[in-house]
Amino acid sequence: MVIIIGIACLAPWLLKSGSGPARELVVYCAHDSVFADAIIQKFEAQTGIVVRVRYDEETNKSLGLTNLLISEKAKPRCDVFWNNQTLGTIRLKQEGLLKTVDPAVYARIPRQFKDADHQWAGFAARLRVYLVNTDRMKATEEHINAALKSDSLSNAAIAVPLFGTTLSHYAVLCDQIGLDSLKAWHASLRLRGIREVRGNGAVKDLVAEGACDFGITDTDDAFAAIDAGKPVTMLPVRLDSGQTICLPNSVAILRNCPHPEAALVFIQFLLSAEIELALANSASRQIPLGPVDISQLPADVRELTKWAADGIPLDGAASHHPEVLKWLTSEYTGQ
Repeated sequence: MVIIIGIACLAPWLLKSGSGPARELVVYCAHDSVFADAIIQKFEAQTGIVVRVRYDEETNKSLGLTNLLISEKAKPRCDVFWNNQTLGTIRLKQEGLLKTVDPAVYARIPRQFKDADHQWAGFAARLRVYLVNTDRMKATEEHINAALKSDSLSNAAIAVPLFGTTLSHYAVLCDQIGLDSLKAWHASLRLRGIREVRGNGAVKDLVAEGACDFGITDTDDAFAAIDAGKPVTMLPVRLDSGQTICLPNSVAILRNCPHPEAALVFIQFLLSAEIELALANSASRQIPLGPVDISQLPADVRELTKWAADGIPLDGAASHHPEVLKWLTSEYTGQ
């Protein structure tokens, strides 16, 4: 199997019995534990390396771990950051927290989904999508665009954009249209009565149950409604450029981390075709970014790979992330 060969070639001594610092690894993980646990356990079984994992609090999404890593900059405790997004990982690079690795480690990931300086790479993505209740409206781009321009948006839903992929969505828009235009767009949504809810899962529920005609959410939430037999389908959110908002998981090694050799083995494992296929075949149907055997993908994920190929690079959005978060924090909390 390719993964085992890659691990053995990279650090064969890690596969032998023994003890000491190299036999363990500390991972901070913002990906859902229901999916990440099985992958981490498989890595432990193949390598004998014990992984000590810290998951994020759901209420803080990936922001909590990003801020924790920044606070630990002087004395890192974490070896590998497995983020369920990318913008926070880019922020860590900007803070000088990430380690540069051999470009070959990230070689199978397309250029738009990895760092040009070889400090992080994306994999197993989600997309921002319109989730449409097909009992209530036609699921076409024309009908979505008409609905978005209508006088009332009380039939539509979006998550409060303080956290998660909705915050990333806003950062992408800021990069595309500027902060003033983003503020005006946001104000227009609220003025026309769009339903703002706690998270993407709540958006999914409103649309799936017919309380809203459509909503803006992620592919994994859309699949949860589809798998539950709800009358829904999805369309990609496309920017004026025609590009999509593709939000990969990302992985990086922390600079001056305690166990750099084991960290390198883990990220090579995580970025393999085998793991991307495993996540594509999970309930969340995350989209492979590197080359995989298409025949092993679920049919509904194959279509998403085409949408993901149009994903906009996220470096520009990352540069606007702090100002967008500052504005939204003030908007919703008054701080």
